[in-house]
Amino acid sequence: MLKKLLIGSTILLSLQFNWAQQTQKQLDQIIKEWAAPNEFPDHVILSAAVDPSQSIGVNWRTHANNTEGYLEIGIAGPGPDFRNDIKTYPADRTLINSAEASKDGFESSFFEVQLDGLKPNTLYAYRVGNDHFKSEWHQFSTASDQSTPLSFLYVGDAQNYILELWSRVIRNAYKKAPNADFFIHAGDLINTAHDESEWNEWFAAGGFIHSEIPAIAVPGNHEYRGLNANRPRDKRELSIQWNAQFGFPKNGPQELLKTCYYVDYPNLRVIALNSNRAIELQSQWLKKVLQENDKKWTVVTFHHPIFSASTGRDNPELRKHWKPLFDQYNVDLALQGHDHTYARGAIYENPILVNKNDQNKTVKGPVYVVSVSGGKMYSVNESGWDEFGAVQEKNGERKQLFQHISIDGDQLIYRSFTATGELFDRFELLKQNGKNQYID
Repeated sequence: MLKKLLIGSTILLSLQFNWAQQTQKQLDQIIKEWAAPNEFPDHVILSAAVDPSQSIGVNWRTHANNTEGYLEIGIAGPGPDFRNDIKTYPADRTLINSAEASKDGFESSFFEVQLDGLKPNTLYAYRVGNDHFKSEWHQFSTASDQSTPLSFLYVGDAQNYILELWSRVIRNAYKKAPNADFFIHAGDLINTAHDESEWNEWFAAGGFIHSEIPAIAVPGNHEYRGLNANRPRDKRELSIQWNAQFGFPKNGPQELLKTCYYVDYPNLRVIALNSNRAIELQSQWLKKVLQENDKKWTVVTFHHPIFSASTGRDNPELRKHWKPLFDQYNVDLALQGHDHTYARGAIYENPILVNKNDQNKTVKGPVYVVSVSGGKMYSVNESGWDEFGAVQEKNGERKQLFQHISIDGDQLIYRSFTATGELFDRFELLKQNGKNQYID
């Protein structure tokens, strides 16, 4: 009797296991079909160009069978008649097959158009596609070619629970600053570099925001993974989709195409760095870019922090090669991710003369910010940054955050908000005789 019961239990467990396997396969197939492109353009995104007053990058994706694509663009008008005066630009196509690199992979056609010769401070309408299938009309504004006020948004790691939780952050960021000039993503946009369903989550979470506010993004460590899904730790390579789906400038080192570059506004240079690879090589490039910089304000963004906010995540190579250049050339702001918590602080020029309660301090080098926007959270390292000579003015944990930074003349105002819209942190920088007064 006992033997029969054991045999019966084994058969039942086997049936349950096979049923679970079959169910998982069906779920995986549903997710794969959801993530896959079709004939209609999707993943439409704007990328900031070197001169955003007259140029911009536009990228999108369709089914692999689509071999041709183009972009139509005209100056936006209050009614539909703007379509009577549009120009058409052919797109460059890249065929990407992620089937080997990702368990949910497939072939896709990616298209890119680099638009030049646009009019400054002008609202444009554009759509993408081909003769049979086109997107809706999107709108964006070119930057001014004069030193006018500007603002931008910044988020750290989206990475986990992207569609589930990150969506509310990017959408609330847009509601807070719908006219932001650009949007910085400081690495780890997704969790698994080549994963098609995760990239689809990232694009779905941002929706039309990606197609109307230009992106400036850098890769995090999670944008690097082996090109064989069964051996992900072998020879980690940049996300197979990255270069095809973003139109970032190609003015950085050739080895770091579209992951290390700079963008120039009339009063601001934004420098994007790749903290995963070739740190010393980038420092040589960075020095030249900073030497030649004539902008009033300089912002750098990269993934791994100069001063970490959470425990056991130190990055000494970055401090050795990049921090001295930030100090020497008076970089104003460093925007980082990676640590899944929040910290903000700086190094004072004369720390011995600074009283802890002073509201106005002169800083040496940038104000450093580490922030997180996704749902994965770590704890703050309570020891702070004292061992590096930096003062950590504010920290926080278990909060999804986005940041809005505005620049007007000699003043920079930084504000950090929670996912529900409450003000979490704020400071100002006031530029006087080439030095920054840090108003906390």
